Amino acid sequence: MKKILLMLLAGVSVLSVAGQARWSAEKANNWYKQQDWSRGCNYQPSTVINQLEMFQAATFDPATINRELGWAQNLGFNTMRVFLHHIAWSSDKDGFKKRLNQYLGISDKHGIKTILVFFDDCWNDEYHAGKQPEPKTGIHNSGWVRDPGTVIRTNPDSLKMLESYVKDIMTMLKDDKRVLLWDLYNEPGNNQYFDKSLPLLKSVFGWAREVGPSQPVSAGVWNWGEKFAELNKFELENSDVITYHNYAYIDAHIKRIEELQQYGRPLICTEYMARKNASLFQTIMPVLKKNKIGAINWGFVSGKTNTIYAWGVPMPDGKEPELWFHDILRKDGTPFSEDEVNTIKSLTKKSKLHSDHQK
Repeated sequence: MKKILLMLLAGVSVLSVAGQARWSAEKANNWYKQQDWSRGCNYQPSTVINQLEMFQAATFDPATINRELGWAQNLGFNTMRVFLHHIAWSSDKDGFKKRLNQYLGISDKHGIKTILVFFDDCWNDEYHAGKQPEPKTGIHNSGWVRDPGTVIRTNPDSLKMLESYVKDIMTMLKDDKRVLLWDLYNEPGNNQYFDKSLPLLKSVFGWAREVGPSQPVSAGVWNWGEKFAELNKFELENSDVITYHNYAYIDAHIKRIEELQQYGRPLICTEYMARKNASLFQTIMPVLKKNKIGAINWGFVSGKTNTIYAWGVPMPDGKEPELWFHDILRKDGTPFSEDEVNTIKSLTKKSKLHSDHQK
């Protein structure tokens, strides 16, 4: 107890007592200077509807992953953000880890690093191992699932299982250069969980610090409403690198960047680009590059996630919308918009954030 009190007085997070401390701003910025400018997508193969279908044995699809990551490489992308799920691990630990390693091998072959995501408060609350549902016609992300969801998160006996899951995967990859960053919790507080997500958020940061990975850890701020104040405060005070989501038009996005730059740490935008919201490659991506901010949009190849359709705007006939919401390419690799692809390629010609950095 005396040690904890002394650390609190010194401004050191209690999370560091059992393991690694939060990176200093200096360490985080020095790490960032050694990286390429991160640009890419939140990635699921076009043949899968959710995180489970991506990594379960029956539906793991290395051929599609290899083909699509080749397209990403051709666009000049070098980072993909990939969601995991504890059910894929608990139902087949060795197989899941083998397939995750295989994914990272394919990605690395194409010069692409990976941001790995553990928990997620978005979309469907119920899930199961095995065959996943078919997409609902014209409905955005109809089969995406939360992790851990209400039943697991409200069962105190589940916490040790979730801890074992996180520590097992992080320990396996803690010094793996194919992993750029650990994104510990996607959109905590979503689906009206609000501060109910705070205990698990605090726990997963504690578990990560105990493992002590060589890569930075983070959880992205995404909602600036009053009910998210405590979540945001914890995320901003405990993330090594600040990650955030912003689907707004350029003026609002720039304002958010200016607020986050005050923390003096590297910034990575881990979700943006929703055409209906005027969050566009042509306007947002140049600003992110200019400010040396990682640029990771939602969606790559149109497929079973149905993310060409907008949030809350179902199209019962399943007709392709004139304006896609997310995604860049069709299943044959052709772009939704040639202008977008030209913009992306023009921005990814120079891969370095710092002209004086040498590999």
